[in-house]
Amino acid sequence: EVESSMIKVSLCTTPTTKARLYHTRMSATNIKYLNQEESKQFDVDMMAENEGWEVEQMMELAGLSVAEAIYNVFPLDKYPRPLIVCGPGNNGGDGLVAARHLLHFGYKPTLVYPKPTTKQLFLGLLKQCQSLQIPVLDQLQEGYEKKYDFVVDAIFGFSFSGAIRAPFDEIIKSLNKSGLPIAAVDIPSGWDVEKGNINADSIGMPHLLVSLTAPKLCAKSFTGEHHYLGGRFVPPSLEKKYELNLPKYPGPSSCVKIN
Repeated sequence: EVESSMIKVSLCTTPTTKARLYHTRMSATNIKYLNQEESKQFDVDMMAENEGWEVEQMMELAGLSVAEAIYNVFPLDKYPRPLIVCGPGNNGGDGLVAARHLLHFGYKPTLVYPKPTTKQLFLGLLKQCQSLQIPVLDQLQEGYEKKYDFVVDAIFGFSFSGAIRAPFDEIIKSLNKSGLPIAAVDIPSGWDVEKGNINADSIGMPHLLVSLTAPKLCAKSFTGEHHYLGGRFVPPSLEKKYELNLPKYPGPSSCVKIN
């Protein structure tokens, strides 16, 4: 099955675009994979006074890049009904943003948001989804695997550690048994940020992984079909500091395929 982004490439391949594609592939092979401490410190550095970023800005751009990667991999005519499962932290916030953009792209998303937070940022993101009439559920419904075409895993991110607690332990087990293809946001939920899928209760191998700003070490064990990088907002100063060697993004796109 040929994804839509590849169709575009095949229709407009010129010497210039061939060179850009070659450069992107070569850059992707040398890209830096961050450990957990580096991932946390990177966000701290982004929001430092000399950089001036706010978490709201980063979350909006990250969620947009997730939605764009999904659009490339899950064509609207075949996969119009995403089920987006959100956790209580920033990974869940990325999922809320992605849901809004997917609706504007023409999809019919449904949110599962079992443990909403009372922080103002997340209340605002949730209200935006509700104002667009995006259904918001507090648990998986019986027979959901027949009502939706794929799952967006936006439960846990790179700050996660320890055991998976209720209700997400049962949710993840159910998603793994559903047979639905999964798109994971930044890190498949429950994976060790550095060692990968060493927990039997974690999300299984996703069909799509969208790493954000830079891939994390666990992504080295990703063997799914599509690995994208999103979050096109890294300042050159931090790319240099962390030696990220990020690939070139194509045109105005907010994501780039790196496998």
